[in-house]
Amino acid sequence: MTSNATDSRAPLLVWGALAIVYVVWGSTYLGIAIVIESMPPMLHGALRFVTAGLLLGGFLIIRKGWAPFRMTLRQFGGAALVGVLLLTGGNGMVAVAEQHISSGLAALLVASVPLWLVVFRFVVRDRPGTLTLAGVLVGFAGVAALSLNGADGSASSTTGIVVILLASLSWSIGSFLAGRIPMPANPFAASTVEMLVGGAGLAVTGTAFGERLDLAAVSGRSWAALIYLVLVGSLVGFTAYTWLLTNAPISLVSTYAYVNPVVAVLLGVLVINENVTTQIVLGGVVILIGVALVVSTERRSKAPAREEVKV
Repeated sequence: MTSNATDSRAPLLVWGALAIVYVVWGSTYLGIAIVIESMPPMLHGALRFVTAGLLLGGFLIIRKGWAPFRMTLRQFGGAALVGVLLLTGGNGMVAVAEQHISSGLAALLVASVPLWLVVFRFVVRDRPGTLTLAGVLVGFAGVAALSLNGADGSASSTTGIVVILLASLSWSIGSFLAGRIPMPANPFAASTVEMLVGGAGLAVTGTAFGERLDLAAVSGRSWAALIYLVLVGSLVGFTAYTWLLTNAPISLVSTYAYVNPVVAVLLGVLVINENVTTQIVLGGVVILIGVALVVSTERRSKAPAREEVKV
């Protein structure tokens, strides 16, 4: 009887965790847009990830002691490099880009990450299947269309699109390397290192670019969004995703890659009245079709498994 009850709850737990990843990670683009209304883009990221890293690391030490953090210098270096690529480069540039383009457009362009991962596999002679390559071609056609149609002709919009594409590339490189370089055995410890190093990188980069955080000028709305990003975006979303990796098929878990952008676009329209043109919708649909082809034909767990703290 207990076994049957557990079995009946399992699908509900999987779909519940998947719903959390869908909504939480999709909502982080909106959260970033609200935070940077009164906070510098990179310094806000430093606050977010250093705080989340300290909370996650502290929780891990309380639960399991220092054992999870026993790692070699190479493993620490691997996690640090991934943190810089995912968070300092990837997340930092997303926040910068959202100063110039909508959160929905940013999310749709970031959806190209799985496409880049396939390209990198091809470069190292890990030949993807025909349908996977077809998905990549379709997806990048959507990226090209969205990059042209999403810009309104202004220098600011063009800058935002270029920066968000660079952010996607940085995320992709970090995700690709994570499965191929030494990393800490404990995924929570690895993510703690990634967040602390990535957050520190954002602090250094933001300061170098002249960002200054005036606490008196930060609105209550931005503080609320930052707290949401730390507690819900980085911790709840990450925990749900990590649990899913060991309790659900990776083909199902990977569907977040094309659900998150849809959630981001809807929230941007509903909450902060972002403008979504027909051209942006069509370009976004083409990207998501390409990503869906890639995800549905891939069963490898390495590509998505190290993207847990990207947004």
